[in-house]
Amino acid sequence: MRILLSNDDGVHALGIKVLFEHLAKEFDVTLVAPDRNCSGASNSLTLVNPLRTHTLENGFIAVNGTPTDSVHLGISQLMESHPDLVVAGINHGANLGDDTLYSGTVAAATEGRHMGMPAIAVSLVGNEHFDTAAAVVVKLIKRLKDFPLPKDQILNVNVPDVPLTELKGIKVTRLGNRHQAEAMQKQKDPWGRNIYWYGQLGPELDAGEGTDFHAIANKFASITPLTVDMTAYKSIDSMAKWVNELSL
Repeated sequence: MRILLSNDDGVHALGIKVLFEHLAKEFDVTLVAPDRNCSGASNSLTLVNPLRTHTLENGFIAVNGTPTDSVHLGISQLMESHPDLVVAGINHGANLGDDTLYSGTVAAATEGRHMGMPAIAVSLVGNEHFDTAAAVVVKLIKRLKDFPLPKDQILNVNVPDVPLTELKGIKVTRLGNRHQAEAMQKQKDPWGRNIYWYGQLGPELDAGEGTDFHAIANKFASITPLTVDMTAYKSIDSMAKWVNELSL
C-alpha cells in the first residue's frame, strides 16, 4: 500500500516523525508536509505565490505552503503514482467537535478525499504518547482493506494521551461542540502598538455519551466519520418551500 503522509504542525514535528516510523514498517510511505507550523490553516490554499519544495536529509519533503497545498502537490506532482491512502497527523493536540472546522490536519485529509483517495486524520489529545496514536492508525489502515471508506467521507481519529496499555479501546463517535471561545485579547507590543491574540477555546458544551469528547475523557480512541459534502440535505425541502413563497 502506498501512503501519502502529511500534517499541519510542520515537517519537523515529532508527531509526524513517529507516525512515519510506524507506517514505514508496514507500507510504502511518502512524507510531504508544510515547512512550518500551519495549525488552524483549515482548507486554505496558496494562490498568489509559487509553491516550492525542499527534500530534507531524511527524505521528508517540505513545502512552503499549507497542509492542503502539501497533499495536493504530493498527489499531483511528487509521487510517481497516486497513493492508495492519505494520512494526516499525528497532530499535536485534539481535533474534537468544532475544532475540526479550523484544523489543518483534517483539511489535509479532506484534500486527499477531494482528489479521490480515502483519507484519515489523526490527533493526539496531548503531546507525549504519540506511539499510542500511531499504533491505532496502523490497526485502522489494516482494517480498511476489508472495509473501504465511502467516497464522500474521511475518518477523524483522536487518541487520548495515555500509554497503549491504558487505552480502553476504540469508539465510533459524533462530533461534540464547545461554548463560544473567549474574546480576543488586546495587548501592547514593546513599541506601544496594539496587538491581538485569540482567546482560549470555550469549555465543552455537548460532551455527553456518544461524542468524541466523552470517548477521550474515558480513555477511548475516538473515530468520527466526516462527510466531505457539507450540503444540509434536511433543509432542502423547507428551504425550497420558503423560496417559492418569495415574490420577485
